[in-house]
Amino acid sequence: MKMAIVVLVLSCFLSIGQAVDRSNFKTCSQSAFCRRQKAMEPGQSPYTALLETLKLTDSHFTLQLINNNNKVGLLLELYRLQGNMTRVKINELKPLRPRFEVPDVLTTDPTTEPMLLVAQDDQRVVFSLGGEDRRLIVSAQPFRLDIMEGPQVLMSLNSRGLLAFEQLRLRKDTISHKITSTVGSMWDKIKSVFSSQTESEEEGTDETRDKEKSAEVEMEDDQPDMWEETFKSHADSKPHGPSSISLDFSIPGVEHVYGIPEHADSLKLRNTNGGDPYRLYNLDVFQYELSNPMALYGAVPVLISHNVHRTMGIFWLNAAETWVDISYLTSGQEASEAPQTDVRWISESGIIDVFIMLGPKPTDVFTQYASLTGTQYFPPLSSLAYHQCRWNYKNQEDVSAVDRGFDEHDIPYDFIWLDIEHTDGKRYFTWDKSNFAQPKQMLQGLMDKKRKMVTIVDPHIKVDSGYKIHSEICSKGFYVQKKDGGDYEGWCWPGNSGYPDFTNAEMRTWWASKFAYDQYEGSMENLYTWNDMNEPSVFNGPEVTMHKDALHGSWEHRDVHNLYGFYVQMATAEGLIQRSGGQERPFVLTRAFFAGSQRYGAVWTGDNAAEWGHLKMSIPMCLSLGLVGISFCGADVGGFFKTPSSELLVRWYQTGAYQPFFRAHAHLDTPRREPWLFGPDNTALIREAVRQRYALLPYWYLQFHLAHRTGQPVMRPLWVEYPEDIATFAIEDEFLIGRDLLVHPVTDERSSGVTAYLPGQGEVWYDVHTFRRHNGFQHLEIPVTMSSIPVFQRGGSIICRKNRVRRSSTCMEEDPYTLYVALDSLGNAEGELYIDDGYTFKHTTEKQFIHRRLSFSENTLLSSNLSPDSQYSTASWVEKVIILGANKPSTVTLITADGNESSVEFEFEEDPAVLTLRKPGVNAGDNWTLQLR
Repeated sequence: MKMAIVVLVLSCFLSIGQAVDRSNFKTCSQSAFCRRQKAMEPGQSPYTALLETLKLTDSHFTLQLINNNNKVGLLLELYRLQGNMTRVKINELKPLRPRFEVPDVLTTDPTTEPMLLVAQDDQRVVFSLGGEDRRLIVSAQPFRLDIMEGPQVLMSLNSRGLLAFEQLRLRKDTISHKITSTVGSMWDKIKSVFSSQTESEEEGTDETRDKEKSAEVEMEDDQPDMWEETFKSHADSKPHGPSSISLDFSIPGVEHVYGIPEHADSLKLRNTNGGDPYRLYNLDVFQYELSNPMALYGAVPVLISHNVHRTMGIFWLNAAETWVDISYLTSGQEASEAPQTDVRWISESGIIDVFIMLGPKPTDVFTQYASLTGTQYFPPLSSLAYHQCRWNYKNQEDVSAVDRGFDEHDIPYDFIWLDIEHTDGKRYFTWDKSNFAQPKQMLQGLMDKKRKMVTIVDPHIKVDSGYKIHSEICSKGFYVQKKDGGDYEGWCWPGNSGYPDFTNAEMRTWWASKFAYDQYEGSMENLYTWNDMNEPSVFNGPEVTMHKDALHGSWEHRDVHNLYGFYVQMATAEGLIQRSGGQERPFVLTRAFFAGSQRYGAVWTGDNAAEWGHLKMSIPMCLSLGLVGISFCGADVGGFFKTPSSELLVRWYQTGAYQPFFRAHAHLDTPRREPWLFGPDNTALIREAVRQRYALLPYWYLQFHLAHRTGQPVMRPLWVEYPEDIATFAIEDEFLIGRDLLVHPVTDERSSGVTAYLPGQGEVWYDVHTFRRHNGFQHLEIPVTMSSIPVFQRGGSIICRKNRVRRSSTCMEEDPYTLYVALDSLGNAEGELYIDDGYTFKHTTEKQFIHRRLSFSENTLLSSNLSPDSQYSTASWVEKVIILGANKPSTVTLITADGNESSVEFEFEEDPAVLTLRKPGVNAGDNWTLQLR
């Protein structure tokens, strides 16, 4: 019977003919806590701030809130944080039991700054947030928080009265409740005996009674689904009852908000009035739909608001199922003089713990968020190259044949991937004994070509007493537990599976140890890891995931759900670091993620389909992730499900070559689609797209170095760099890589042209293929053919490339650079070059790196050292300098660091104006000057 069940379940996942079955996933009306919270209407809040309870310390203040309807008390804590941020925490004053507070996501306790009380009366208190004009106002009745700058309200909390806190309580049919009810009844009888007491005494008695009622924590009538909820055939026992929370935020003057990934939806978040809110609940959604707010594989509860004056962010630190309602009030609507955006967050459990990032610039918000959760990890250079994947390459001979195919067709690649079929019966950390009998020989063959492999290691473990991994987890008690004891089990790829409790630090340490070379048999230093199905995916669970009443120690799964994938990737990355003695950077791809996942590796957009809409959607999905810290994002090139036409496949390679994570992947049941299987013409087009990626690897690596150092996104919307240009605010079919490359991929079938918006009044942009110059602040009509990838370099920038493309990035390590100097309207440009060994931590531990500043002004190109205390040498040199928008010089002179001068050969083309300097021959790490006279 069990085998029949698993075959039926697996057949649903293996089939590629059907789209998502939406009935498998809840809407807000099917989620009891969301339904209850959404039933609340905006209005006057029942909460009053008890200003007399205010306590102010050097780091924060606290005061109590009271719900006037049920007399339940809350505790408000408010912190002024370094870097123009404010933290607001709200918890029950005296909870029946502790509420979950998210650990491990913040990199450290945020640094606080003193709060100064500047005014107080019976109705409000006013605090300074630094400077003369930044203030925080706490209004008492109804409770409300306003953050102001001068006369302007930047953001209001609970202005719509939607703060809600379902207090923890005793169930009414329990013995404990019956005891408290009996005590209450006896008290009423005692009161009747002494009814002749004075009115003042009676009032005092009533006050005592109110306090005792509050202590009983059972003020409200129970509603359906508070203590048990059923979805389809799955029951959620809810042993602790209702515990949801809600808070509303109003942002005056704002009509554009972004973030809260992951959703297959537009970059600008849509108005959810009249429909479901956006849902944040990590789920394995089979063939997800486009343009809707359904939850997907990851959840980052960060929302960014933007207008021409200011960018701000809201970070809702809660790992439970969360819904986010967005309402845009446009200018003139309902007699409003200015636009406003209202945002309401609803979570099933935990506390309110929210960070308000006040910008004011987009770069400030990125820095603020990075100071809380960390920056994008600095990946190995090779992981920024091209990855070839399929479910599944059949055996070692298949791997070898694919590897040879790339060489025979002169297409570079760095990583080949193995999906679940490479294991011994879906037992992770093992190899199929027939098809992959000699894994080290296979890996060595790749290493000889300076290539690498990724194998999948999922977090569901086959229940098999003969499987060492399972036996050790059992013996150590490291599995997630059922609500009533015993290991939690569910169905996934191996059949009956256990789920390690990655919230347990001891479990994570053990898991990391399994990646050691003497533990993961057959592994070598060029083997890296892919964590899939880590939402976690449970084929026979509610919504294809884990039951909410499963236990992680003393916490229910409902409290920690969105953290599971975060912890899986954390432990895996730590294992790859430990196996090298802490010397080498890991590469780990994850499907599920949370705030802070950027510290551990890359993500991808999951199981997309070979459809033009999915190609288009890959852009806003990755842009949204970049805005909330996760820069290392990509989509399965060609689409995971279904079969792409040759046109779609080519266009997807052309798009993917300009997205941070560049991997082709395909479903088991699709025809093979290696790049050379679609005819020589299409092979040539794909080859050219991949080669463009490899030539730009120095620029990609620099961008990830900067992202790691500063928290700025690698792939970014145009409005990030042009925050006052309203025309950029909703653009999602083009994007920037760093500041200096603008990409408008062709994502429409049979397209003969695209319209690209070139931002920046007074700026110029250069077509990177033709070198033609275009003015900024215009919509440019661009005719396209199948070979076209519209890409523009910003005037005023210098970008370094390696144009000698070889079979892998490591083979290009010592190859020379070509510098592309794109002059602005004043004839100036600047850029950077970053070089290190590409794979270790020595850039941090031993300061072994090169970081150069390249600048062009007054007809002089200068290379100077940005890090004089670092030490690293490179064999790479500068073989060519191409200056776009230049005038023809009479002579070009090279001046080296020791003062030697020599002439440099050059060529000049007038239309377009391009000056090419040939073989300056200087080392890429040296100081030098090129003078044009």
